[in-house]
Formats: sequence, C-alpha cells, structure tokens
Amino acid sequence: MHTNENLITTPVTEELLRGALDVERTRRGLLPHRLPAAARRQIPDEQLATAEAQPSGVRLVFRTRATTVELDTLPTKRVYRGFPPPADGVYELLADGRLAARATVAGGNVREITDMVTQASELHEGPAGTARFCELPPGDKEVEIWLPHNEITEVITLRTDAPVEPPAPRDRKVWLHHGSSISHGSNAAHPSEIWPALAAAAGGVELVNMGFSGSALLDPFTARAMRDTPADLISLKIGINIVNTDAMRLRAFTPAVHGFLDIVREGHPTAPLLVVSPVLCPVQEDTPGPLAPDFDGGTLRFRATGDPAERAAGRLTLNVIRDELARIVARRAADDPNLHYLDGRKLYGAADYAELPLPDEVHPDPAGHRRIGGNFARLVFAGTGPFATAAR
Repeated sequence: MHTNENLITTPVTEELLRGALDVERTRRGLLPHRLPAAARRQIPDEQLATAEAQPSGVRLVFRTRATTVELDTLPTKRVYRGFPPPADGVYELLADGRLAARATVAGGNVREITDMVTQASELHEGPAGTARFCELPPGDKEVEIWLPHNEITEVITLRTDAPVEPPAPRDRKVWLHHGSSISHGSNAAHPSEIWPALAAAAGGVELVNMGFSGSALLDPFTARAMRDTPADLISLKIGINIVNTDAMRLRAFTPAVHGFLDIVREGHPTAPLLVVSPVLCPVQEDTPGPLAPDFDGGTLRFRATGDPAERAAGRLTLNVIRDELARIVARRAADDPNLHYLDGRKLYGAADYAELPLPDEVHPDPAGHRRIGGNFARLVFAGTGPFATAAR
C-alpha cells in the first residue's frame, strides 16, 4: 500500500457512507454492514454473515474539487477450493452521477470455501491495498465511490488532492429493497450495475440494498431491520432461496410471509410496499429443491434435486410460490391499498431466458442484470407503476 504524501488525508466517518444499516469500528477503520448488530447476533450461518457484510449498494459520498482520489481498504475475497480465484472486486467512482473511473484493490484477506454445500471455510489474512482514481473531472462535484458488491470491504483511509466536505442533503426518496443473490448482484460485473442500482438510478431514488446471497429466507430479524430503517418505498423479492434451500413447506411459508409483512408494516404502515415473486428459473419452476452444484464439463451449474410429485404434499416450487404470493397480497390488499404484487417473470421471463440465458441456470449475467433493472424501472417507477407517484 503506497501513500502519496502530497494528498490530504480525510478520516472516513459514518456520515460519508450511504446504503449501510450499521458500521463496525475496527482497529483499522470502518466495516459497513447491511444488517444492524442486533440482527447479526441472530444470524445462524456463515452464508448470511458473509453476505450482509459484503457492501452491495454501499457507497462513500462526499463533495470535492479533487482530480485524484485514493481509498485504502482491506478487502476479504471469497474463493472456492479447486477453482481459479475470481477477479478482484471493482470500485467505481461516479462524479455527479456519471461514471468517471474504476479501480481494484489487490491482496487482502482470502476466505477459502472448502465445501460448497456446508459453506465451511478457512480465512487467510493478507495486506490492505489502495484503490486509485486519477484524472477526474475538474471543479466542484459530488463523488460517490461504490464499494465492491461481492467483497467484504473494510474502509481505512481517504486521500485527495483537494479538501473533502460532507455531501449536501438529498431530497430523493429512499428505496429499501430485500431479495436474494440476484438482488445482491451475483454475476454482475460492477457494483453500480447490479439490477437494483440500475433501477434506482433510473427511478431517481436512493437505494438501500438488503439483497443477501442465499439468504432471503423470511428471517424475522431481517424484517425487524427493515421495520426500523427509514424508507419511503419498500420492495420484497420473495421465494427463490426458500425453494433452493428447501427451507419450508407451504404450511409454514404462508404464515411466514404474513408475519414478515406484519413486521415491516409496524414501521412503515402506509409506504408503498411491493411484493415481487421469483424471476424465471427453469430448473426450479416445477421441481422442488434443494439445489445442488453440478460441475459436469468443468463449469459450475445448479440443478434441483427434489421430486415434482411431492408438490401435493406441500413441497415448494417457484410456480407454487408465485400463486401463493399473489393470493396473499390480494387478500391483504383489501385492508392495505398500498400493498402491491409483481410477478417476477415480468422482470425476466421466458423470452428473456431465450435471449439471455442464465449461465449457471440460476443467476443472470451482466446483460441480464441490465434487463431486470430496466424492466423494474419501467414497471415500478414509471407510468402507473406502484412507486411512480411516491418516488417523485
């Protein structure tokens, strides 16, 4: 990690961070979290503990005239034993809302997943590094540095060649979204190009992303975190993780959805609240989980391992969940006119799959994220969409 002694050092404080629900102070700096401490104490597995600490949608925001910016961080990268390491996570710098530069940080900690089924892992510690952004647009501007959506990122030091000021307050509405790995940004190329970030930019709203890879499981502590987070617009993308972990049967699923909605409504009784069912995922449309990794041919894909005949006994598939979510929302909407439902196949359906297939049979590629984000913006934020009036 190299320090340019001619640059001004600015402490990274909570007021410079957006999109995080909590910040943990470490011996080096700040570690953004997307679940508060009370919720983190109830996390039952390493999958969610890792996902919530990956700063999807979290960005550092400030005003400056600087044309050179350096950010020291300690990333924790995740690798799978026996597979090549993924590319380093990407940091994106936006100046007044426009992409100005990208950077990466080499090194850092490495969490090696030794078993994909149990998520057992080993942590190998490494050094901090620096994301450098040079030749930025001149003049006073609002700078956003989007942190990697797929790497735990401890923020250490900010350096610039001009003074830094806190960002001006924004009058944009806050959109709070919860979902699965697709909402988290799996297989997206860049942090500002995960589908919720693209939809938020198109809708002119501030994103708080509670998309948790593998962990949208109707956990009560997640509902309480959403209840207690200030927000103007709320969406819940429910279903695929419940099917692909085989976590529930229909008897448990229905009251769990009602309970989750009840808790969220305690803190946001009248906010527009959109329930979104799963996007198309052919391997699980009519086949129950759990999902299993399939390395046939040396490429990671996923397959559903359940028996479709067991749907009659309450085993869940994506089609079963879509039907039940539509029924739940229709029943509740009689007393909650600000509750809405969107079939996820309108975001990514059969025609989209034919054009932009899922590389691993579950997650979209970067073009798929752009398709989902664009469709969400068109259907939800524009025209007569459920967020259209409230987002203005």
